[in-house]
Amino acid sequence: MRTTIDIPDAMYRRLKARAAREGQSAKSLILRGVEHVLAPQLKAPGHPVSLPIVRAKRPGSITLDNARIYDVISFP
Repeated sequence: MRTTIDIPDAMYRRLKARAAREGQSAKSLILRGVEHVLAPQLKAPGHPVSLPIVRAKRPGSITLDNARIYDVISFP
């Protein structure tokens, strides 16, 4: 498909210069940029999460309210 876009003169000069340095056409450089923008974003691996352990005599039966949570977990 063909389309027309307006590229500011200074940016077009930089585009042509970079394309020449890389031995490519301006078109291929533009398409590479479009592919980069449309590529799915991969999430960076996060930090492992350690969950607090709440001790109970009968696991699964503890009832927590806000006051108990503040007693068990230290908040900054």
